[in-house]
This record gives sequence, C-alpha cells and structure tokens, in this order.
Amino acid sequence: MNAEEKAYHERFMREAINMAELALRSDETPVGCVFVRDGEVIGRGMNATNKTLNGTRHAEFVAIAGILEKHPISSLKETDLYVTVEPCVMCASMLRQYGIRAVYFGCWNERFGGTGGVLNVHCDPSVDKPYPVTGGIFREEAIMLLRKFYVQENDKAPEPKQKKTRELKTEILPMEIHAPRPSSSKSETSQTQTG
Repeated sequence: MNAEEKAYHERFMREAINMAELALRSDETPVGCVFVRDGEVIGRGMNATNKTLNGTRHAEFVAIAGILEKHPISSLKETDLYVTVEPCVMCASMLRQYGIRAVYFGCWNERFGGTGGVLNVHCDPSVDKPYPVTGGIFREEAIMLLRKFYVQENDKAPEPKQKKTRELKTEILPMEIHAPRPSSSKSETSQTQTG
C-alpha cells in the first residue's frame, strides 16, 4: 500500500475509531464503523447491544439499516467497510450476502472473527462472491478502546463481577504478518484483565 492509499484508508478508519469512542462513552462495546462509496461515507454505526438488549445490534447491522433507508441494496456492492474490530461470523456472513466490496479493520477478533480470526466466512466456498479484507489499520487504538471497556463495570451484564483489581495494560505486542489467522482461544484483548 503506497502513502496515498494508506492516507485514504486511515482517513476512514479514523472515522470508525470516532464511532467506537462514542460507543465507549455510551457504555457500549467500543466497535464503530463507516461504509464508504466513491470516497464518501454513506453509513455509520456503533454497537447498540447494551442499549437495545439485542445481541444482533452490532455496528455493521446498525449502519446497514440506516444505509438501506436511503440507498438500494445494490449500492453495497460498490461500498467498502471500515470497522475497528474484525467482523464477527454473523456480520461477516451478512456482508458477504450483501456483496460488500471490501473490508478494512483495526484489530482481529480471535473469539468470534469471521474474516480470519476464527473462520473465513469472507472467502470460504459459497454461492456468494468473496470479499477481500485488510486488517491492522489503527490496531493499537482499537485494542485500547476494547481494553478500556473491559476494565469498567457493565451494569447490564447478567452477573456483574467486581473489577476493582483489574488494571488497564498499555503494552501491545507487535502485529504478526501472516495469512488469515488460525483459530485461537486468546483474543488480542485477552491481556486486559488481572485478578
């Protein structure tokens, strides 16, 4: 990726980070996204699972619902997604069914990832056209937003646990350069808790 392409992608990932920061301030899991077509943002989303008590209200679903109010479904075939965390299996499948053009994300989701973190929904054999993914854009910022969320109390959690002994860890290991990630039981945010 040359400097011009990098600046282009970072511009939109910065907007996704801004949405994730808004989610964090709203007591939501800090995942944010923007959908971009022809260099313009046509949709924004952040997680709304806590507010709505609906586990399907992921940032991607929220944004697409808004997009479809103003644009035809076919417009998604010319659209790129910028999201702070790798799409989960559910979202990766939806994106493939809608024919998204490409996905750019911050950090991997090694528990539920659908674009290499756990499964390769974006490119496995299917009737739906595969889409390319690029990860690691503002990875450290995406990880830190998740870590900040997981060290705070969540009043809507079924069984809240005391987190007074937890501390925010700021060290982030360098990103490994590799093909799609194999399944793993530890996520990039797993070093968020002690005690």
